[in-house]
Amino acid sequence: MSPTTTPDIGEKTREDIGEDTTTDTERPWIVLVWNDPINLMSYVAFVFRKLFGYSRQKADKLMRDVHHKGRAVVSSGTREKAEMDVFRLHEHGLWATMQQDD
Repeated sequence: MSPTTTPDIGEKTREDIGEDTTTDTERPWIVLVWNDPINLMSYVAFVFRKLFGYSRQKADKLMRDVHHKGRAVVSSGTREKAEMDVFRLHEHGLWATMQQDD
């Protein structure tokens, strides 16, 4: 739709339906690691220690959350940091995603 045309009757604009067209830059991004049937629990904890510098106790807790709850938040921060963390986790064979925190 060009700036000089009007929407057809029944056509809704983003403003009409309340869709936010911008991303809230104040909310941090979180990185989730998901359970998978491939990686050993000890390997997952090892990756958490190696990539994030977590203690054995914290890495083991996160690994247990992944195993029992199906996922765990392993890091948070800017979008760029989250993208890098997801990339690094993928390099180590873990299933990771990112999303803006609620």
